[in-house]
Amino acid sequence: MYDTEPITTLIMIILLVFVPLALFAFHTTMRKWLKVEEHNFFSYNHVNQKHKRIDWTIRVIAMVGMLLSLPVYLSSDFTYWFLQPWIIMILFLIISEIVRAVMERKYADNPNAYKLTIIQLLFTLLLIFVLFQFLGLFEI
Repeated sequence: MYDTEPITTLIMIILLVFVPLALFAFHTTMRKWLKVEEHNFFSYNHVNQKHKRIDWTIRVIAMVGMLLSLPVYLSSDFTYWFLQPWIIMILFLIISEIVRAVMERKYADNPNAYKLTIIQLLFTLLLIFVLFQFLGLFEI
């Protein structure tokens, strides 16, 4: 019933190993190259209270946007591209990382911290675009 081709399983395993490993290796290399201190993994790492408030506002807006767009997305035959959950998640990623970069540029002690954030965002977006065939923009 839910059979998949063996190659699909192999590709999924490779992606589940390769993508996190590529992100970790790139982040570690760039962090050392730019001489930026390491933060705890899976922590929020806010620059200051202002950044914390803005970041949580963005998170709440993204969650409310996803919850409000879900009924429209599920009930309509014609799906609006901007209501698709993956678009909202990518927009959340872009906006939150740009806010982080701006806050690091203004308030961080290390002048290279914002550069790392921007480079990491660009690498992550490039990886997403390549892995998902440029989000359907081009048929590969």
